[in-house]
Amino acid sequence: MSEGRLRKLIMGDAQADRVVPPSGFTAHLTLFVSGAMAFLAVFALALSLASGRLANRWADELARAATLRINAPAEQRQAQTEAALTILRQTPGVASARAFSAEEQAELLAPWFGSSLPIDSLPVPQLIEVIEGDPGYDGTGLRLRLQAEVPGAVLDDHTRWRAPLVDAARALRRLGTVSILLIAGATAAMITLAANAALAANAQVIEVLRLVGALDSYIAHAFVRRFTLRALGGAAVGVGLGMIGVWLMPSASNEGGFLTGLGFQGWAWGLPLLIPPLGALVAFAATTRAANKRLGDLT
Repeated sequence: MSEGRLRKLIMGDAQADRVVPPSGFTAHLTLFVSGAMAFLAVFALALSLASGRLANRWADELARAATLRINAPAEQRQAQTEAALTILRQTPGVASARAFSAEEQAELLAPWFGSSLPIDSLPVPQLIEVIEGDPGYDGTGLRLRLQAEVPGAVLDDHTRWRAPLVDAARALRRLGTVSILLIAGATAAMITLAANAALAANAQVIEVLRLVGALDSYIAHAFVRRFTLRALGGAAVGVGLGMIGVWLMPSASNEGGFLTGLGFQGWAWGLPLLIPPLGALVAFAATTRAANKRLGDLT
């Protein structure tokens, strides 16, 4: 778009603006659709960004954590646990290793078996948390040494279920991105319908303007400008309400998990401000296409 056309779009033409009704069905529809879609786009953007953060956090935390299970008879469990801890502390690349207490293991089993589980009387394996350092440890070598010195030890580096969790979070991120694209498409479709309705309602006025020498580009400009500014205003209101809604949501916490981390963080608070101009651009493209097509049909 040239600078002169952009200035003309912003400043407008008082006579040309009379072609488009300032209020009524099309005005209300355009404002409502652009505002509602911008509101939804804010939450879709928040979902996409939060899912990306979640995927990165899970990938980082799970990649650095492993669990060692000591499957041994009760009389040998303590000795094998101490031997395993000694090996882990001597292994390069292991930042820390600690055995879970009976209370911690009971908390892990409580969601499935209840809080009254008599863990001391059950053959529950001893769990050891292993935190990987930088650089990491040699998993194959560690497994071979444990197998030789601690027969009941099984090292689980969470590979089997780490990838599905990260993939699920990334799928949510893609879903948020696709939702934004669908919102843009729905906005364009609704604004196109509103523009067509306004053009059809003013068919007689358009014929009169043509009779007095008005060009189709002059007439189309009036519709494009009015609908673009309506979409810009409605989207600005929708983004404002959406950002307030996101701001009122609980902040991220380890206890609340994913559902409490949907807010924007840092510079990401500026991203929703791009939605109104992008919405106006969608409205401009949709209205331009609808106006040119409709005016061509009326010829």
